[in-house]
Amino acid sequence: QTVSINKAINAQEVAVKEKHARTPCILGTHHEKGAQTFWSVVNRLPLSGNAVLCWKFCHVFHKLLRDGHSNVLKDSVRYKNELSDMSRMWGHLSEGYGQLCSIYLKLLRTKMEFHTKNPRFPGNLQMSDRQLDEAGENDVNNFFQLTVEMFDYLECELNLFQTVFSSLDMSRSVSVTAAGQCRLAPLIQVILDCSHLYDYTVKLLFKLHSCLPADTLQGHRDRFLEQFRKLKDLFYRSSNLQYFKRLIQIPQLPENPPNFLRASALSEHISPVVVIPAEASSPDSEPITDLVEMDTASQSLFDNKFDDIFGSSFSCDPFNFNSQNGMNKDDKDRLIEQLYGEIAALKEELENFKAESARGAVQLRGRASELEAELAEQQHLKQQAQDESEFLRTELEELKKQREDTEKAQRSLTEIERRAQANEQRYSKLKEKYSELVQNHADLLRKNAEVTKQVTVARQAQGDVEREKKELEDSFQRVSEQAQRKSQEQAEVLETLKRELAASRQELQVLQGTLESSTQAGAEQNTRISSLEQERDRLSRAAEQHGEDMAALRAELQQLRDTLRREQESSRTELETLQTQLRDKEGAEQALQRRLAEEQQSLLRGTAREAERMVQDALARMEDPAHISCTGSADCLLSRTLAASECLERLRDAHSKYLSDGTAVGSLLPCLALFAHLVSDTLLQGSATSHVAPVEPADRLLELCRQCGSEAMSYLSALQDPGTVAGADCSLVTACLGRISAIGEELRPRGLDVKQEELGDLVDKEMAATAAAIETASARIEEMLSKSRAGDTGVKLEVNERILGSCTGLMQAIHVLVLASKDLQREIVESGRGAASPKEFYAKNSRWTEGLISASKAVGWGATVMVDAADLVVQGKGTFEELMVCSREIAASTAQLVAASKVKADKDSANLCKLQQASRGVNQATAGVVASTKAGRSQVEEKDSMDFSSMTLTQIKRQEMDSQVRVLELENQLQKERQKLGELRKKHYELAGVAEGWEEDG
Repeated sequence: QTVSINKAINAQEVAVKEKHARTPCILGTHHEKGAQTFWSVVNRLPLSGNAVLCWKFCHVFHKLLRDGHSNVLKDSVRYKNELSDMSRMWGHLSEGYGQLCSIYLKLLRTKMEFHTKNPRFPGNLQMSDRQLDEAGENDVNNFFQLTVEMFDYLECELNLFQTVFSSLDMSRSVSVTAAGQCRLAPLIQVILDCSHLYDYTVKLLFKLHSCLPADTLQGHRDRFLEQFRKLKDLFYRSSNLQYFKRLIQIPQLPENPPNFLRASALSEHISPVVVIPAEASSPDSEPITDLVEMDTASQSLFDNKFDDIFGSSFSCDPFNFNSQNGMNKDDKDRLIEQLYGEIAALKEELENFKAESARGAVQLRGRASELEAELAEQQHLKQQAQDESEFLRTELEELKKQREDTEKAQRSLTEIERRAQANEQRYSKLKEKYSELVQNHADLLRKNAEVTKQVTVARQAQGDVEREKKELEDSFQRVSEQAQRKSQEQAEVLETLKRELAASRQELQVLQGTLESSTQAGAEQNTRISSLEQERDRLSRAAEQHGEDMAALRAELQQLRDTLRREQESSRTELETLQTQLRDKEGAEQALQRRLAEEQQSLLRGTAREAERMVQDALARMEDPAHISCTGSADCLLSRTLAASECLERLRDAHSKYLSDGTAVGSLLPCLALFAHLVSDTLLQGSATSHVAPVEPADRLLELCRQCGSEAMSYLSALQDPGTVAGADCSLVTACLGRISAIGEELRPRGLDVKQEELGDLVDKEMAATAAAIETASARIEEMLSKSRAGDTGVKLEVNERILGSCTGLMQAIHVLVLASKDLQREIVESGRGAASPKEFYAKNSRWTEGLISASKAVGWGATVMVDAADLVVQGKGTFEELMVCSREIAASTAQLVAASKVKADKDSANLCKLQQASRGVNQATAGVVASTKAGRSQVEEKDSMDFSSMTLTQIKRQEMDSQVRVLELENQLQKERQKLGELRKKHYELAGVAEGWEEDG
C-alpha cells in the first residue's frame, strides 16, 4: 500500500492511474478500517514544495473520501488546519498549479466539514429520498440549514471546475495530452459530487417551498438559479472533451430550471445519473491486456515452431520424456522454464480476469444500487403523490367543513339579525297597538256610558208606557162604566183611544227593537272589551318584563358608575400621592442643586486659594538668595510665556461659561490650576533669565514679573469672593505677560545678529547654561535610579541600574570636560587679550567665539535629550537604539567643544592636556553607555527564546516565508532611513554653514 501511494502521488505531470489509486489505496482503507497508513506516507511527502505532487495528493484524497472506509474522515479531520495553511500558501502563486491546489484544498476542507456536520451523508453522497428526509429529521429549520450548506459545498465544486477550465487552452486538444489529463482527472470526482448535490438541492427546495412562504426563500432561488446555469454550462463543456467520453457519461441538465413555486413540478424533475462505463473503469489496464495478448501470440508462435522441430506428439504430451530419446538435459531445462513462464502468464491472466470480474461485480452492484435508488425514489414519489393527494383531500374536506360552518354562521347571523329587526318592529307595532287599544278602550268606555244612558232612558220610557197603560185601563174601566151613559161619546172616544193605542204599540215595538239592538251591541262590546283586557294583560306582562330588563340595566349602569367613581377616587388618591412625591423630589433636587452650587463654589474658592498660594510661593522664591544662582535662557522664557498666554485665553473662555452657567465649573478648575502652574513657572523662568541678562533689561524683567504675580494674585482673590467673581478680569495679567514676552524677545540670542560686544557675555551664559543642564540631567538620572530600585525587580532592575549608572558616569565626565574647557578658555583669553578686556577679545575673535557658543549649546541639548531617552527606556516606552544614538551625539558635541577650544590654545598648555584627558574620559563613558545598553538589550531579548519543536513542516515553511518578507521590508526600510540620514546631514551642514557664515568666508 505504501508503494502504491508513492506511485499514485508523484511529481510527474500525468493523471493518477486507477490501479495505483483504487485497489491498493481504497481497498487498503477498508482492510485496515482507517487511513493511518495513507497519512503516514503523505506526511513524508514534500507537498508544500511541489505543486503537481500536491495536486495529485488532492485527487487521491478526494477518491478516499468518496470510496474509502468511513473512518477515513475521522482520521483526516485532525489534518484540517494543515490543509488550510497549505491552501493559503499555494494561494500566493497565481500561475500553474498554485491556484488549482489552493482551491482544491479548500474544497476538501469544505467536504470534510460538511460530512462532519451531517454524518448521515456517506462520502459518495448516494442516498435515497427516505434517508434524505431522515437527515433533516423532518424539521424545516434543519432542511433550511442543510440547503445552505449544500449551496456552499456546490459553490466550492463549481469554483474548482471553472478554475481548471480557465487554466487550460481550449483552442488545442488538451484532453489528449498528459498535462491536460493530469488537470482533468480530478473533475470526474467533482462531476459525481455535483450530480448528487444538484439532485438533493432541488428536492430540498421543493420541500421548503411546501412549508415556508415564497418570499422567505427568494435568496435560495436566486442562488440556485446562478449555480444551475454554471453547472449546466460546465456539464456541456465537459461532455465535449475527448478525455471524458471514454471514462464517464455526463448527464445533461434540463433547458430550464425547476419552478419551485409549482408543487407539481417536482414530478417533472429527473435526477441526473452519472454512468461510468465498464470498459472505462480502469483505462490503465489496456497495456496489461495488450501485454497478455502479445505473450499469448508469442507463446502460440513458439508452440508452432516447437511442433515443427520436435513433432506434434511432443507438443501434445510435453511431459512424456520417455518418447524423446534425442532430447538432452539442457533442452528439458529450457522447456521446463518455458512452461513455468507460461504458467506465470496464465496466472497473471487469471488475476486480471479476477480483477475485471471484481470490477464488473462492483459496477453491477453500483448499477443495482442505482436502480434500487431509482426504484425507491419512484416509490417515494408515488408515496409522496399519494400523501399529497390525501393531504389535498383532507384539506378539501376541511375547506368544505369550514365553508359549511361559515354558511351556517352567516345564516344564523342573518336569522339573528332578522329576528332582532322583527322584534324591534313587533315591539314598535305592539307599542302602537297598545296606544290604539288604550284609545279604543277610552272610546268604548265613552260609548258604553252613552248606551247605558240610552238604556236607562228606554227603561224610563217603558215605565211611562206601563203607567200610561194602567192609566188607560183605568180610563177604560171608567169609560166602560160610563159607556151606557155616553155610547156616542164612548164610541168616538173608543175610536180615538184605539188609534192612540195602535200608535203607542208601534212606538213600543220600535223601542223594544232599539233595546234588543242595544243589548246585542253591549254583548259585542263586552266581548271586545274582554279581548282588549287580555291583550292589555299580555302587554302589561311585556311591559313588566321590559321594566325588569330596564331595572337590570339600570342596576348594571349604577354598578358601572360606582366602579367608575371608585376608580376615579383611587386615581385621584394616587395622583395626589404622586404630586406629593414630585414636590418632595423637586424640593430634594433643589436642595441638592443648592448643595452642589455651594460645593462648586467651595471647590472654586479652594482651587483659587491654592493657585494664589502657588503664585505667592513663586514670588517668594524670586526673592530667595538661593535662587540667584539659577539661570535661564530667553527661549525658555518665551515658551513659558506663550504657554501661559494660551492658558489664560482658555481660562477667560471657561470663566465666561461659568458666569453664564453656574454648573460649568468643571472646565474652569483645570484651567485655573494650569494657569497658576504656568504663571509660577513663567515668574521663576523670568527671574532666572534676569540673572544672565544685562542690568537694565534684568531690572525691567524682574519688575514686570513682580507686577504680573501681583495681578495674578488679585485676579485669583477676586475669584474666591462670590460677590466679585463676576467682575474678575485677567486682562492686566495678559498685558504683563505680553510685556515679559517683549523683553524675552529682546534678550533672545540672535546668532550672527548679536553685537560683537555682547559675545563675551553670551559665551559665559552658554557655558553656565550647559553646566546647569548637565547638573539637572545628573539629578534626573539619580531620581530615575531611585524610582527603578523602588519599583522594579529582577532582570529589569539589573538592566536599569547598569544603564543609569553608565549615564551617570557620562554626565560626570561631561561635567569635568566643561570645567576644563572653561579653564582653557580663561587661559586663552588671558594670554591673548593683552591690554584689551575679555569682551574685546571675544569680539575680535567672533568666529571662534560663535563656535564655542554652538558647541556648548550642542552639549547641553544632547545631555537633556539623553536623559529623556533614558527615562523612556526605564519606563519601557523607549528603545535602546535611541539611547545609544543620544550618547554618541553627546560624544560628537564634546569633540566639537574640544576642537573649538584647541584652536586658540598653546600646544604645551597644561589645561589643554587636562581638556584632552577629559575628552578621552567622555569617549570612554560613551562607550560604556553603548556597551551597557547593548548588554541590557541582549539580556532582555534572551527571554524571548525561539521554540520551533511543536511546529509542523507546513507551519515552519510559512514562518520562513514570513521571516523572508520581514527581512526584505526591514532592508528596504534601512535603505530609506540611510538616504534620509544623508539628506538630513546635508541639510544640517548647509544650515550650519549659513549660521557660521561659511559662504561669506568663501
